[in-house]
Amino acid sequence: MAGEFDGKIVVISGASRGIGRGIALAFAREGAQTVLASSSEQNLAAAAKAIAAEGPQPLTVAGDLRELEACEQLFKRVNERFQRCDVLVNNAGATRAGAFLELPDAVWLDGFALKFFGCVRLTRLFWPLLKASQGSVVNIVGGAARTPDAEFLIGGAVNAAVANFSKGLSKLGNRDNVNVNVIHPGNTDTERQDELRRQRAAALGRTVDELRAEALTKSNMRRFGKPEDVAALALFLCSERARHVQGTAIAVDGGTTPGHY
Repeated sequence: MAGEFDGKIVVISGASRGIGRGIALAFAREGAQTVLASSSEQNLAAAAKAIAAEGPQPLTVAGDLRELEACEQLFKRVNERFQRCDVLVNNAGATRAGAFLELPDAVWLDGFALKFFGCVRLTRLFWPLLKASQGSVVNIVGGAARTPDAEFLIGGAVNAAVANFSKGLSKLGNRDNVNVNVIHPGNTDTERQDELRRQRAAALGRTVDELRAEALTKSNMRRFGKPEDVAALALFLCSERARHVQGTAIAVDGGTTPGHY
């Protein structure tokens, strides 16, 4: 609905590139005041410039969301500036792919630090503001939460943890009038996906082009996903039309999810 997000405060982690940037752009086009969080000041500046050309000037906050201090700093900046948060999109996360025996403890801990603990901490910090605004949380997770992959064991484990956390949190959301839902993007053309393909190719002794072609033929996808595919669903889930959609996970993957859901 036109104007529904005018003046709303939308906080997006991992917003400087890829899916996060696409979501931020979609909300800005609908009039929302976006807050972009990422570790790279340079990438944030580029994203903010592009988004400001189509909507309100974003607030950018650079920091390593693996660390509690950075999560607290993001919340502090938003609370001091706006005293409000209507939507929190937890999108930050960069778990590694690769051969299981070659992935040390440090890589596993790093994967959980950003995508899982970053999500948990930001949600905990922003929850009082979300409760006050009767807002929404959307966690961008991934299909590996449902479909394990031998070359993506860290990502699958982290994604499953975030999905489980989100489902449980939705029960609190029912009490506090905050919507909590999950989006599982499939194979989406982003810088992040290119990096994962390189890691998988190295683990399997294959080429990136081979894996890319195989992904289309094996899954019978018509095309790879785009950030705007995920952004369109995020907008809907945070709209009044989706207020009765609560505690669910929806795949945006071109129909590649195996099984019944």
